[in-house]
Amino acid sequence: MAMPQDIGAIDTMLGFPHRDMKEVYRFITRQTKDSQSKEEFEFPVEYMFKDVPEKSLKDVDDPIAMTVREMDLWGVEKGLIGVGDPAGTGAEAMRRFPDRFIPSSSADPNEGMAGVTRLVREHETFGTRAVGVFPAGTFPQVPINDKKMYPIYAKCVELGIPIFCCAGIPGPRLKAACQHVELIDEVMYDFPDLVFVTRHGCEPWTALAVKLMLKWPGLHYSTSAFAPKYYPKDIIDYANSRGAEKIIYAGYFPMGLSLERIMTEMTHVGFKDEVWPKFLRTNALRVLGLE
Repeated sequence: MAMPQDIGAIDTMLGFPHRDMKEVYRFITRQTKDSQSKEEFEFPVEYMFKDVPEKSLKDVDDPIAMTVREMDLWGVEKGLIGVGDPAGTGAEAMRRFPDRFIPSSSADPNEGMAGVTRLVREHETFGTRAVGVFPAGTFPQVPINDKKMYPIYAKCVELGIPIFCCAGIPGPRLKAACQHVELIDEVMYDFPDLVFVTRHGCEPWTALAVKLMLKWPGLHYSTSAFAPKYYPKDIIDYANSRGAEKIIYAGYFPMGLSLERIMTEMTHVGFKDEVWPKFLRTNALRVLGLE
């Protein structure tokens, strides 16, 4: 039951510190209405976390090298990162450390076919292995099963890459209906070949998420944005029974969680011995096409 220490984890949600956090998260705060989110918070969900690592790392001279050092220290072999901007930090990280990072695109269904064209261009340029989407963070919001999402799902199937999609109540003070876990059912029915990985917990519908994972072979769950001591019991029990191939490790560094906190708390998670390598590594490699 103890977590192995030398497995070489694959982190399917990893980022880099930013100097101007308010600007980075403006895509969220432009649609929030409460004064805390708009005026007080640098990070829109800092009310949920005792410590926000990114706030103390804003003045790091080399955020990429610092992230790699943290990965080395806490046993993370590779991290899935965004590379949409050719001049951005993610693209630079891929150039400097191609063996440590896995490139991913982000999708905005409000961009229509222009957004799909961009996904293809990024796939051809960077060799992206995934697409990320945040339905509650789109403006205007686009539900998981909205037909505006369908060209993105179709392109993911065509390219043979998974989509990582936030599901459940969003942390930022945004409307939640667009991320109801029930909406995934229609998507999986219409795209049976799609590999769909949920992000950010699926709460309070984790039991429903398990039911849908039992139903749909391509549906998976990642643990992003959750400290290990808060992993839902439904998810741990599922991983230890029929779902060992479906649960994928994802962190939240440096946004809301340090790798130190994640990996320290991880030792107390009650996964069976045979689940750990799948959870920390092999499920991610399979889903990302990197086996």
